[in-house]
Amino acid sequence: MKKRFLVLVAAGATVAACAPRDANPDVARWEQQAANVTIIRDDWGIPHVYGRTDADAVFGVIYAQAEDDFNRIETNYLNAMGRLAEAEGESAIWRDLRMKLFIDPDSMKAQYETSPDWLKVLMNAWADGLNYYLYTHPDVTPRVITRFEPWMALTFSEGSIGGDIESISLPNLRRFYGSDSSSQIVTAAAEDPFREPTGSNGIAIAPANTASGHAMLLINPHTSFFFRHEAQMVSEEGLNAYGALTWGQFFIYQGFNEKAGWMHTSSGADNIDEWAETIVRKPDGPYYRYGREERPLTSWTITVPFRTDTGMARREFTVYRTHRGPIVRAIDGKWISVGLMNDPVDALTQSYARTKATNLATYRETMELHTNSSNNTLFADAEGNIAYWHSNFVPKRDPTFDWGRPVDGSNPATDWQGVHSIDESPNVFNPPNGWVQNTNNWPYSAAGAHSPKQNAYPAYMDGAGENARGVHAIRVLEGRKGFTIDSLVAAAYDAYQPAFAELVPPLIASYDRFPAANPLKARVAEQIELLRGWDYRWGVESVPTSLAIFWADTLQRTIAAAATRARMSTHEYAVKRATAADRLEALAAASDKLAADFGSWKTPWGEINRFQRLTADIAQPFADSGASTPVGFTSGRWGSLASFGARAYPGTKRWYGTSGNSFVAVVEFGDSVRARAVTAGGLNSVPGSKHFNDQAERYATGNLRPVYFYRPDVERHAERTYRPGR
Repeated sequence: MKKRFLVLVAAGATVAACAPRDANPDVARWEQQAANVTIIRDDWGIPHVYGRTDADAVFGVIYAQAEDDFNRIETNYLNAMGRLAEAEGESAIWRDLRMKLFIDPDSMKAQYETSPDWLKVLMNAWADGLNYYLYTHPDVTPRVITRFEPWMALTFSEGSIGGDIESISLPNLRRFYGSDSSSQIVTAAAEDPFREPTGSNGIAIAPANTASGHAMLLINPHTSFFFRHEAQMVSEEGLNAYGALTWGQFFIYQGFNEKAGWMHTSSGADNIDEWAETIVRKPDGPYYRYGREERPLTSWTITVPFRTDTGMARREFTVYRTHRGPIVRAIDGKWISVGLMNDPVDALTQSYARTKATNLATYRETMELHTNSSNNTLFADAEGNIAYWHSNFVPKRDPTFDWGRPVDGSNPATDWQGVHSIDESPNVFNPPNGWVQNTNNWPYSAAGAHSPKQNAYPAYMDGAGENARGVHAIRVLEGRKGFTIDSLVAAAYDAYQPAFAELVPPLIASYDRFPAANPLKARVAEQIELLRGWDYRWGVESVPTSLAIFWADTLQRTIAAAATRARMSTHEYAVKRATAADRLEALAAASDKLAADFGSWKTPWGEINRFQRLTADIAQPFADSGASTPVGFTSGRWGSLASFGARAYPGTKRWYGTSGNSFVAVVEFGDSVRARAVTAGGLNSVPGSKHFNDQAERYATGNLRPVYFYRPDVERHAERTYRPGR
């Protein structure tokens, strides 16, 4: 009976969303707000949304997003609210449970009711814009969410790819709360060295280092492709922001206004902790030890509906939490609780407020909320300020504990003691070298010699260390003056790959020392001579790039187990410990692989490495028979600043990218703002539409298009001007 009730409710909501005008009391309000909004689509399909108020701009930008890809909006909120299984079935139950440990509709509704009035107005406009889109597009059938409510905006308040909650292991959650005791315990481990590095690049240049005497900013998020929309939001209340929005959100996540710009990069700061709780079982339920106390665990029931072939079903879970956070797994007889930033009202406030910040001082005011938890930020403004802001949420802890593993929950000394202030964080403001950078590396090279000093901060401030992209960023910045938009774009696409500058010389030295009589030496002689003369730079015509990437990948997979035993990264082991035979045999195997897949080991990189977009599917299909575009840049593993995470897929020989450079913009501030940008593929998700793949060639070559920021420019390049619903 309960299952049938759920189905009937969903069906009834669908009818309401598509009901005639006179049956829907909200339509008049929607139409009135739509009349205050003008959307101008430029010749790249990018919506420039103009409204009388900020709420009008929010209404219009979410409507425009829905026009371009409603599926991604709905999917993001299904995930954020723990409702993905209602669309995708039983396989998503544990993902939903994880979200519901933190996201409770009743709590979100209560927080919405007590939100500042200005924020409630924006959330109302957001929901109205989506509902008006569904009303005016009855041919669009949502998978689950047939009516959006304003409180839902609080469930997805920070636009990172992969929120803090998603760091919690699903197999461990399933083992603890499920009946499948065979589910393997997953312990914290080093990141897979063969996975494409996640994160982004950000660079800010001070006026002293630019030709114009104005500050500049590189905005270069590395995400899965098509993860973000691109738009401009303008109102008569001071809003004028341009950049990338995560699908379904109503704030520019990485972008700029006329006076300032901001670029987020994933931080290596430790801002999520686990506590090993000592459980005491009593007749009235489980307790946990805390100092001399035994405290009852809070318990409640979570219901997870999920789709089946015959309708909706549900599973119920009794879950637990301590004062620090929910229980997410067990190990060695201890229950593990987790603590992370979960303050949706302030998070949404900060995400929106920063889009209206006009200088370093007003941007700092937004940072005082400390809810941009997983990100570092690069900043520049028209006053000439540049800044690197370290992770905006780093809990204060007793540094004598090892926070890289669960700490003793029974010891009150392991409680968080608030968060580190801005002044206690390794930030950089206006350094004398005239630049700051971050590539998801540590803050201790953010400004070269003028960076924060590692010994001045607790170890938990950073767990990322340096990376190859960071080494590369410093190389293109240090000692450089006279930056222009063109030269900053060139720096962002600089083809040097510092990882190979370390990997290839030991290979050549190994070859030179190898016995002349060994047949392996003759087998790879031509390849070695090619690599001996290589400058470590990628390009679509580069054969050394193909050879080096196939070789390095083969070698590192061969030595992975030995590197683990030696407690070294595969890169470090390959440089310092691999034998001559290891290196040369890997080169021979890589040559054979290239010849088998492409006819010759002398295959240019652009023949292998491709950008392809065939469908609107979130998980993209690939086919060698389909049209594709050659891409010269490579994986961030090798230090390519312009990152392209690609590999072969079932049925393909070519490698196809799915992540890396996803939006690139270079911005110059001054009396007016100038910018160029490109997004992966195109803005519209409908195959065959003009803007489905119209930026692919520009994306692949780093040929950024002009950004139309001022309305006269927008109108000169207008492809369509309209109001929502028209």
